[in-house]
Amino acid sequence: MPKIAITFPDGSSKQFDEGVTGLQIAEGISKGLAREALAVEVNGEVWDLNRKIVMDASLKILKWNDDGGKYAFWHSSAHLMAAAIELLFPGTKFGIGPPIETGFYYDIDLGDHTLTGDDLRKIEEKMVELSAKDDPYVREEKTWEDAVLYFKEKKDPYKIELLEELKGQTITFYHSGDFTDLCYGPHLPSTGRIKAIKLLSVAGAYWRGSEKNKMLQRIYGATFPTKQELDQHIFRLEEAKRRDHRKLGQELELFLLTPKVGGGLPLWLPKGTVIREELETFLRTEQKKRGYLSVVTPHIGNIDLYKTSGHYPYYKDSQFTPVKVEDEEYLLKPMNCPHHFQIYASKPRSYRDLPVRLAEFGTCYRYEQSGELNGLVRVRAFTVDDSHMFVRQDQLKEELIGVIDLIKIVFDTLGFSDFKTRLSFRDPKNKEKYGGEDSLWIQAEKDIKEAADEAKLNYFIGIGEAAFYGPKIDFIVRDVLGRNWQLGTVQVDYVMPERFDLEYTGADGQKHRPVVIHRAPFGSLERFIGVLIEHFAAEFPLWLAPVQAAVLSITDQYFDYATQVFEELKKAGIRVELDDRNEKIGYKIRDWELKKVPYMLVVGEKERAANTISVRQHKKGDLGAMGRDTFLAKILDTIQHKSLTL
Repeated sequence: MPKIAITFPDGSSKQFDEGVTGLQIAEGISKGLAREALAVEVNGEVWDLNRKIVMDASLKILKWNDDGGKYAFWHSSAHLMAAAIELLFPGTKFGIGPPIETGFYYDIDLGDHTLTGDDLRKIEEKMVELSAKDDPYVREEKTWEDAVLYFKEKKDPYKIELLEELKGQTITFYHSGDFTDLCYGPHLPSTGRIKAIKLLSVAGAYWRGSEKNKMLQRIYGATFPTKQELDQHIFRLEEAKRRDHRKLGQELELFLLTPKVGGGLPLWLPKGTVIREELETFLRTEQKKRGYLSVVTPHIGNIDLYKTSGHYPYYKDSQFTPVKVEDEEYLLKPMNCPHHFQIYASKPRSYRDLPVRLAEFGTCYRYEQSGELNGLVRVRAFTVDDSHMFVRQDQLKEELIGVIDLIKIVFDTLGFSDFKTRLSFRDPKNKEKYGGEDSLWIQAEKDIKEAADEAKLNYFIGIGEAAFYGPKIDFIVRDVLGRNWQLGTVQVDYVMPERFDLEYTGADGQKHRPVVIHRAPFGSLERFIGVLIEHFAAEFPLWLAPVQAAVLSITDQYFDYATQVFEELKKAGIRVELDDRNEKIGYKIRDWELKKVPYMLVVGEKERAANTISVRQHKKGDLGAMGRDTFLAKILDTIQHKSLTL
């Protein structure tokens, strides 16, 4: 039998018979590994453990702690749920059922029946019953014609619509027991691997995310290898509800979303604006140290600008309808870069002028489907902490490393110590998605990787995740609840300088193209602040807190002294409020505690006589009496050093 070479993550290689499976390889290593194995990564792609490997390949056995292992586990769980639904509700039409970051969902069409909590309980019980049968997940390849015929017989319009986009491709089905689904995979070896099961909720979801389509019912679920892990997950979900930035944003008067303005168009209230402005000031200060030049560009531009860049043809469906003005068409800007290119090109540049670093907090606009909008993290108007750096080739790596260092400073200052990076490269099998010549992409990906290596980033490579004009480094942050958020990004671009004919005069007197670095440490302020609210549960570090201290008078008798303390703090630049309400001091303290204000300064007869204040700290309570000058020096030092703790 022909042999194939399998290379393992440690670099070792071994010969196997052609057609060997990942499960057989795992069994050959140890029985314990085979029991824990959920899937296998073959040449960077997650496969079923039972799928035959017929070529030389790099291979990694995936367990629960691997992202690919969770992907297979939750993908299989979605199919298990669909199998249970089909048994309980014959004739159900199925949309899509993907794994997501913390579980899975399936969009289903039950006709006139609306699912209840009792229905979810019955589906959950049926899933447990099917899991106990330990049916294998069996992969089958079909022709496109046979696949269409199968779903026509089942009268499932959603699967037929999905198949219309797969013409000319080999179609894969998966079977488990009596259930069959259109699916690319991967899946677990069998249903019995799925132990702890919980269906969480039902929501409405337009088919394919468009309000023009039918509203389906989306069932969310979570499964884990053990009940203990499931219980921990349920706890985190409850904690996530408590931290929901939409809820806290309303309660603490940070921002407003109203249909009278429009979906996905947040209004920043005074307290939320403080957070925005503090973040902007922080980044502007860091950028100024590094030689960035601030610019401001309009919110709209001639459509030809975005046709040249490629934003209009590439993202046409996610942009607002162009506006016609006289004989020209204008577009709400989808990105800031074309405007910055015009600034660079507005005068001759010499090699001595480079690097040119242009920076802007520029608001951009995207037409997101209403069903996809989500508080601040998915909006239609977003402000990018954008910069475009025009550099010579010999400056590129140093500038990239400088940007990586800046992003690390931002994350460290805000307590995001747990992050990983993805080198987002183009998919060489789908080059029509990207602009520019092959040679430019090869060079740009080489530049990105060398900079990431030199900066000692913990990275993985994401094929197909590049922007249409260049590869990028995406920073993926894990918050206190263990959720991943893609925030900062750095991109290398050889394509746009060609499209916009950007030049500089070199030392040889000849014209040369600069390389462009696109970078945004926050990503967008809206998304970043939404994540911050949930990460901190709106209990912000002192320097970011919209109100840093509140002065509370025990009775009206001591209001003059409270006012004196208030004015002193205000003059020193502290964001302080004076509580002059005619309420009992216990009520005032509870109210300010709910508002998550870091410090409450209580004054009465004892404090006035001693020229002190009684200091209370959020969630810690009474810290005792403190001299006014001592407290002021302490709070100013904490703010100046942007300490994460009070």
